[in-house]
Amino acid sequence: MTEKESLLGKTLTELQQMVKVMGLPGFTAKQIAEWLYAKRVTNFEQMTNLSKNARQQLTERYQVGRLAPMKVQESVDGTKKYLFATQHAQYIEAAYMPEDDRATLCVSSQVGCKMGCLFCMTGKQGFQAQLSAGEIINQVFSLPEFDRLTNIVYMGMGEPMDNIDQVLKSLEILTAPWGLAWSPRRINVSTIGVAPAMQRFINESEAHLAISLHSPFNEERKNLMPIENVYPIEEVVEMLKETDWSKQRRVSFEYIMFKDVNDTPAHVKGLTKLLNGIKCRINLIKFHAIPNTPLEGSSTEQMTRFRDELTKKGITTTIRRSRGEDIYAACGLLSTKELVKKEKREEDF
Repeated sequence: MTEKESLLGKTLTELQQMVKVMGLPGFTAKQIAEWLYAKRVTNFEQMTNLSKNARQQLTERYQVGRLAPMKVQESVDGTKKYLFATQHAQYIEAAYMPEDDRATLCVSSQVGCKMGCLFCMTGKQGFQAQLSAGEIINQVFSLPEFDRLTNIVYMGMGEPMDNIDQVLKSLEILTAPWGLAWSPRRINVSTIGVAPAMQRFINESEAHLAISLHSPFNEERKNLMPIENVYPIEEVVEMLKETDWSKQRRVSFEYIMFKDVNDTPAHVKGLTKLLNGIKCRINLIKFHAIPNTPLEGSSTEQMTRFRDELTKKGITTTIRRSRGEDIYAACGLLSTKELVKKEKREEDF
């Protein structure tokens, strides 16, 4: 039996096309969108202002597509890591990070990742699949703490710009008046610099942008991030310089600090030169050790010195607080590789 198509993740335009094919009144599309996104229902019988015929047709042809998390782990610092199954029996992780006045959800955009960055567990997992827009926003809509959420960051498993169509679709649903109706300023999307897709994101979205930088120098960045061979960081930065960041929309740079690799005075100078002319922020991030990598993290003292030197150069720089390291929910640690291996062993057995 073929699994029914999910409605979660469909845009209003797609819902309008769907109800037309089903022979339902045009206004039914907006009603369905309201039930799916504003009211977050889990079944069609809850859509009480739809006709019985409409609910019956929907039940026969579709499913809502909401999937609750399979598992949760909680850190000593209050961070929670949720495991979700995808509709094709794969797995992704999302990290929920509560603070005093805000609560941020870090969502995944792919199962695994193609990019192969030296410092990232997700990259070591390899790439399994693209997530649909519905699977991306399910991490938001099925979160037990949904009502407390203030911010969403696309910084989980995968490279968002490598799944740009579905990421843009998910952003539309999160921000459109017929969707969740969030301000795009509550959302930050990260990329390692996939330039053509990044240009689309800049043109077609109003969400904030974060660039994973990690070195201002080409050869060094190539060793850390193979994407540098395809889209050099200077090309990415030039694109950013052509964008108007003077309003409320922000661009920031993520910079994981590696001992004796990218934490020297030469790097302060290189960053200052590279980012000259861009109104931005640099977030310094502690490196969380992963297996089979030669990298070590810079000391707290060195990170503080580095921040202070960049600040003196006129670049707003902060040290990001590390969250959820004890449950492997911190930056660069999300991975479902071991779970995939376990499932495979059980199948073989």
